[in-house]
Amino acid sequence: MTTGFSSGSCRFADYFVICGLDTESGLEPDELSGENFEQSPLRRTFKSKVLAHYPDNVEWNPFDQDAVGMLCMPKGLAFRTQMDSREPQFHSFIITREDGSRTYGFALTFFEEVTSKQICSAMQTLYHMHNAEQYDILHTPTSPQGPEDQRRQHTPSRPMLHAAPAISRLQRFNSYDISRDTLYVSKCICLITPMAFAQACSKVLQQLHQAVSSPQPPPLPLESYIYNILYEVPLPPSGRSLKFSGVYGPVVCQRPSTSELPLFDFAISEMFNLLGVENVLQLFTCALLEMQILLYSQHYQRLMTVAESITALMFPFQWQHVYVPILPASLLHFLDAPVPYLMGLHSNGQDDRTKLELPQEANLCFVDIDNHFIELPEELPQFPNKLEFIQEISEVLMSFGVSPEGNIYSSDSQAKYRGFRAADMVSDKRNGNLASPLNSYLLRENETIARLQALVKRTGVSLDKVREDASSNKDGRVQCDEEELKMHQLNIQVREVFANRFTQMFADYEVFVIQPSHDKESWFTNRDQMQNFDKASFLSDQPEPYLPFLSRFLETQMFASFIDSKILCHDDEEKEHTLRVFDARVDKIRMLNVRTPTLRTSMYQKCTNIEEAAIEMRVSKIDHTALHPHLLDMKIGQGRYEQGFFPRLQSDVLSTGPTSNKWAKRSAPAQWRRRDRQKQHAEHLYLDNDQREKYIQEARNLGTTIRQPKLSNLSPSVIAQTNWKFVEGLLKECRNKTKRMLVEKMGREAVELGHGEVSITGVEENTLIASLCDLLERIWSHGLQVKQGKSALWSHLLHYQDSKEKKNSFNKPMASASRRKSDGGGSVMPPLKISLIQDMRHIQNISEIKTDVGKARAWVRLSMEKKLLSRHLKQLLSDHELTKKLYKRYAFLRCDDEKEQFLYHLLSFNAVDYFCFTNVFTTIMIPYHVVVVPSKKLGGSMFTANPWVCVSGELAETGVLQVPRNTLEITFECQNLGKLTTVQMGHDNTGLYAKWLVECVVVRNEITGHTYKFPCGRWLGKGVDDGSLERILVGELMTPSSENDERMCRTPPMQQSPGMIRRFVTISPNKLNTGQIQEGVGEAINGIVKHFHKPEKERGSLTLLLCGEYGLVWALEQVFQHGFKSPRLFKNVFIWDFLEKAQVYFESAEQREVTPDENWQTRVRHFCRFMRAINNAPRNIGKDGKFQMLVCLGARDHLLHHWIALLADCPITSQMYEDTALIKDRSLVNALIRVLQTLQEFNITLEASLVKGVGI
Repeated sequence: MTTGFSSGSCRFADYFVICGLDTESGLEPDELSGENFEQSPLRRTFKSKVLAHYPDNVEWNPFDQDAVGMLCMPKGLAFRTQMDSREPQFHSFIITREDGSRTYGFALTFFEEVTSKQICSAMQTLYHMHNAEQYDILHTPTSPQGPEDQRRQHTPSRPMLHAAPAISRLQRFNSYDISRDTLYVSKCICLITPMAFAQACSKVLQQLHQAVSSPQPPPLPLESYIYNILYEVPLPPSGRSLKFSGVYGPVVCQRPSTSELPLFDFAISEMFNLLGVENVLQLFTCALLEMQILLYSQHYQRLMTVAESITALMFPFQWQHVYVPILPASLLHFLDAPVPYLMGLHSNGQDDRTKLELPQEANLCFVDIDNHFIELPEELPQFPNKLEFIQEISEVLMSFGVSPEGNIYSSDSQAKYRGFRAADMVSDKRNGNLASPLNSYLLRENETIARLQALVKRTGVSLDKVREDASSNKDGRVQCDEEELKMHQLNIQVREVFANRFTQMFADYEVFVIQPSHDKESWFTNRDQMQNFDKASFLSDQPEPYLPFLSRFLETQMFASFIDSKILCHDDEEKEHTLRVFDARVDKIRMLNVRTPTLRTSMYQKCTNIEEAAIEMRVSKIDHTALHPHLLDMKIGQGRYEQGFFPRLQSDVLSTGPTSNKWAKRSAPAQWRRRDRQKQHAEHLYLDNDQREKYIQEARNLGTTIRQPKLSNLSPSVIAQTNWKFVEGLLKECRNKTKRMLVEKMGREAVELGHGEVSITGVEENTLIASLCDLLERIWSHGLQVKQGKSALWSHLLHYQDSKEKKNSFNKPMASASRRKSDGGGSVMPPLKISLIQDMRHIQNISEIKTDVGKARAWVRLSMEKKLLSRHLKQLLSDHELTKKLYKRYAFLRCDDEKEQFLYHLLSFNAVDYFCFTNVFTTIMIPYHVVVVPSKKLGGSMFTANPWVCVSGELAETGVLQVPRNTLEITFECQNLGKLTTVQMGHDNTGLYAKWLVECVVVRNEITGHTYKFPCGRWLGKGVDDGSLERILVGELMTPSSENDERMCRTPPMQQSPGMIRRFVTISPNKLNTGQIQEGVGEAINGIVKHFHKPEKERGSLTLLLCGEYGLVWALEQVFQHGFKSPRLFKNVFIWDFLEKAQVYFESAEQREVTPDENWQTRVRHFCRFMRAINNAPRNIGKDGKFQMLVCLGARDHLLHHWIALLADCPITSQMYEDTALIKDRSLVNALIRVLQTLQEFNITLEASLVKGVGI
């Protein structure tokens, strides 16, 4: 049984460590633990030392004395007297090395009597000093204390000091008296192991402690047991179980096979008990989105359990950032880290969370484990199918008698429930002795059990039999106790349910992985620039409700690393363990889904593959048994036993292992063993073989330069170095984020200009901007002197606003510059004044935004949209006095070079147009400024009528607004209109001279500064032009010419061709030829087709494509103008005149009933109905306006191609057109009809302004 360990396995434990009080150096207060000396000496913490560790060193895992010392006793030494409770406490910890690999530690802390006279008298002296001080402070008498109070005095919680008149009373209740009291001090024994077998290690340590505290000495000296665990117990091979002997009983540990989920040996049920399913899922979501997570509890083991459980549930993804489940008190400054982290903080018995000074909270998830409470960052998206997911997890928990709501006092009340499990009770039901608390619940859950039973039948084991095996411990079949087996079963079921969510969500992820086109080497060197996953296509396949979560998740480091490892391995051999297991599951799901395609639907698929049989098999049939402990070759007199004291062990026997050992392969050189060890790490601790690990590390050193703070003496230089790494990491992250956002955005603009494929979605843009806001918050909270409010950025802005407003109240502002009016629409309005404070005021005036974090985000969005982010932040940081006052020397914002580079990266956003403010805050009120520009040439000054405008945007329209005749400009406030699309304008035709030639209308959003120009260039008035009193103008965003000193790089504006210049048909030589006209129609239709192929959130303005520059109306106008006969020179004939004549002909033809066929009649009827409706409309829109309306309605109702066919055959056409006209050329007309037919598949909705007044 003992033979056959593979050479790859190595020892179960690397070190055995003892920490505690070093009597040589005496009592040293532990200043780093942030001690307050008001506390009585028994409550203070003193420095602990590593007293001994065996062996001295192991080459594959060098001993890290500082780290082990800090983590074994994170709060240093604790003293107690015989009055206090002195229960031993078990906790585990983790040490992450610089390469990301991990070592686990398991520690048992217990109390030992202090025998050293010096220490006892030192404690007495400290008490005298302390009491004297207290007496000075508290000499006010109080009512005498009752026995109740005295008892409270001695509980291990914080002592309550009662003021007392006499020193003697003070001493009596809060004291240590050398003659009367026994002093105890904490000591810790610890195992450092390569893999986390928490249950086994806890048993080993408890049995060792029991051996010391029991009245009878143990069967063998302690050295024998420790030697055994260090040198004679191997790690179990994967998929096998191993039994070895503790001091009093056997210890069993088992390790999953390579096809199962990785090893996890903490009790997940503990986390659900402490937090409840709802909270766990929120915490899980924060972890997946790489927020900063701070766990808070007064039990180290709880911190570790929650941290390890959450990271284990992420399978197949792995936490890539700072991971310190137990943060030693001396490392509190590390909470300043401006990177995602998962840390655990010991609450030190303080219930008051408000006293906790946290540097940043903008995206902090704070988990108060002991109080069942969690504080979430703002704008946290929901995990997909959250309710069904919670339901599924709850069913699993309830089948084990764990309450899904959680249970704060888990240990006591749980014991009652742990005894049964729903499935056990199904068999009990036959005997009619069903336990009552779960009765009602069982009735509800019967289907679950039926399902479980069906499932187990498929795996070939009868459920009842397994349960009997589990419960019949006496027949020796199951070697580990029932509790532990249940823990493993619950772990597996819950983990499978979580893993199943990811296999369902990412079932077809491989399709979207972008394989590098070049060789691996060049892929590595350009890793930062490369996109490794086709996010846009993946997201376009997902159900809408998943998008907020998924679009953010795809941006995380953990997702990128997962895809990287997928790209790096081509065949199954190379795959790391996680990936192999995940891919196997995905394949399974894909096979099931061939029959029932549920991919890409939001149907919830429950988890069906729960393989717990493997564990039960391993546990009931132990594969390997290690050597038993035996007497060692010790000198006489060694290994003496003294009850209650952990002995000084004999280092000579423990420092080296046996010379020959079947499984240690001493002969192999160290690096081979190291490679073996890494291979086995790869299986369970997610470490790759050397080269790949190096590559992935280099490829992605994005802010992950630090996985864990250096747990060493914290000299200022070490802290400075850590902070310097953070500064570099932040800068790198900023560079990559800006680049990613620009590439996405440029890609999209290129598409709009007709190149390439569209890639970014509205959801994704929002995600990228939100992640930029998070980055800014992290930069602004790095190195803060004093935290104020939850958003560091907003609090800095408020300080700046205050200081500026104080200054301004001294210097009265100058009068504003006079308005310039020069030619062209561009300078009609003086540009908005660039003012950081003004932009802040806009945000402060928005009542919908309640929180500081929200305000900071809105301000960033507004600045991005105005292309002022870099400039504003530069201005904010130019106040050096303020920055010095708010930030420590090492803060990012005080590193000048990095700060400059950072602002430079942000400057690149000015190259693209964002609407991230307008599109998000759709309900706020916004002031708009409108200016109508009449033509200079023909004196508009005589104009007597009263003009009006109506502005429409993508979100709303204003209704008619009267414009004062003398100034021709107005400012009004209304709910956000979105991007502006059209302006209707006209006049009431009053007075002597009601003719008006308008060049354009300009409208500006006074908050974002976006200015739109609506070209007109036509008359409004009866008897001029086409006799129209109102027109619909289509506009576009103007690109401001930057007069300011910073030359901004911009994308070239779209061609500024003369706006809707529908000149009346004058005979001019430069007419377009038929080829150009056909091309124009093709382009116009093409634009509309492309518009409908975009996702709905990203479509631009359809109105622009119909009525704008070179739109459909313009193109058809060219068709009808080609070869149009003009009866006399200079007499204007409009297309509308031709259409009216055709209408008269058709109506008379109908009455004469010259009907070629049924079809012709319906077409004619439609055509005439539309013509009549437009002519009878109450609006004075003129002949060209009517033509525009007819084309829009025809496009909407898919009738244009019918009408073209009608008109081509109409006799009126031959009268009014030359023989060369396009409309008379059969083949060209057919081609035109075919092109227009492509619009039939689209559902065209017209903007209200285009068809106002026409009741069709």
